[in-house]
Formats: sequence, C-alpha cells, structure tokens
Amino acid sequence: MIIKSAEYLISNVDWQKCPTPNLPEYAFIGRSNVGKSSLINMLANNEKLAKTSGTPGKTQLINHFLINQAWYLVDLPGYGFAKVSQSQRRSWEQMIENYLRKRENLVNVFVLIDSRHTPQKLDIDFINQLGEWQIPFSLVFTKADKNTQAETSRNIKAFLNKLRETWEFLPAHFVTSTVKKTGRDAILSMIDEMNTEFRAIA
Repeated sequence: MIIKSAEYLISNVDWQKCPTPNLPEYAFIGRSNVGKSSLINMLANNEKLAKTSGTPGKTQLINHFLINQAWYLVDLPGYGFAKVSQSQRRSWEQMIENYLRKRENLVNVFVLIDSRHTPQKLDIDFINQLGEWQIPFSLVFTKADKNTQAETSRNIKAFLNKLRETWEFLPAHFVTSTVKKTGRDAILSMIDEMNTEFRAIA
C-alpha cells in the first residue's frame, strides 16, 4: 500500500461522536511510552501526524486520522502508568471500552508491545480482555532496534509463549522499528487486505 494522504480529522471522548462509520477502521493502543505515535507516523509516512512526547499518557482522546481518503487510523489513549487520578483513569478505561465494543466499523486493533521487556501482566490482561470482548486484534512489537536481535527475539518468544498458556491460536504479530522502518510494509499490507474484505462485505 502506498500512502498518498494522511490527515488528522477529529478527537473525541465519546465514541458516538466519532466520524460516520462508513470506512474500515484500525485502532492502535498500547502501554504508555510504547512508541505509539512514532509508529503511527511511520505507517502514515508523516513525522508530524501524531504528536510524539516524552511524557507518558499524552494521548487522552480518541484521535481519528483519514488515510488515502479510504480508511481510518485511530490513536487511542495508552493504558498503564500515566500519572493521572484514579477517577481520570477510570473515565479513560470506560471511554476506550465503549469505543472498542461499540464502534461497528472497527476492523482490527493493533496492540503495541515494547519488545525491550519480558512479558508484562498489564499487556497480557488487556489482550485477554479483548478476547473476552471478541474483538479482533494483532500484536505489534515496537522498538526492535533498541536491543540486540537475540534479546528482542527472546522477549517476543517469551511473550507469545505466555499467551499460549490461555490462547489456542495466536494472533498475527509484527516486529517493528520506527528508526529502520521495519514492519511498515507488512502492517500496511495486512490493512490493505482487510480493506478489500471490508468493502466486499459492505
């Protein structure tokens, strides 16, 4: 897939105010500081599309971007250690849950996992929650250039083995580096295929 255009559309706290659900939609979510904005910018081939920040928890809304006038890319707030009050965190969780469970044109959720670390309970819990809600998802292991190749492979293998304890089938997974643009073509190719399926059903 060649990205010809990528534009920011709108930010919301309410899924019901999101754009008309007439195009296929792909959401990106992960723990705070997982490199989500950098990944989105890499996929869209636009370094200024999503705001990158050294401060975890910067994304606080449901952010919609229109890609190639054909599909929506959605930047969701991170889950995890953002320094916010308990009530604020709960409202974020409710906002994300409502969006994930009720957005009818949501085709796939890309869950970002930091490949520098061993399996984290927070990520596993979130993935299991998606399973309970029966929401299709894929895994994106980020920051593959930050460790040695052997260490990255070891962490990814450990994560997938952890999932095998509760999952019969593993989802598709991608290994990415925004520095080297690793994984970009594979993710966009999968989105391209899903777009074709979406249009065939619509």
